[in-house]
Amino acid sequence: MLIADKRKVAKAGWYGLIAGIILSIVFKLIEQITQVKVYTLLLNVDYIPIINRYYFPEIIEVSFHLVVSILLSMVLLAVLQHERVTTGGHILAWCTAICTLIGLLLFPTTALSDRTPAVTSIPALSYWLAGHALYGLVLGFLFKRDRQL
Repeated sequence: MLIADKRKVAKAGWYGLIAGIILSIVFKLIEQITQVKVYTLLLNVDYIPIINRYYFPEIIEVSFHLVVSILLSMVLLAVLQHERVTTGGHILAWCTAICTLIGLLLFPTTALSDRTPAVTSIPALSYWLAGHALYGLVLGFLFKRDRQL
């Protein structure tokens, strides 16, 4: 891997950290205001074997989420480069669509925990998808802003 590629990957990681923090804050605010447990769902690890046996403080659960966010942003960078997505509008569209799809695919994990919303909760699904679309928009904006990615 070239030095320039390492720098691109590192930037993508920072972008994932930024977007992940924003998503965490947005979901925490939504949960505090509406009592719909989207922040709890974001941090939920009840469905992961071995890890689900332990209690983790909130900061550790947020850290798990941020690691996933950083890795996802690096994968998105690779997808954007592979597909040669270079125009700003296309970058925003790709990132938003992919992140919203990931949110849709992850939402059913709510059925695997008693602490999270019911899988049939329309408000929870709506907030969850809107949050993931926002996450994708933030990532897309950061990628778009950095023309060298």
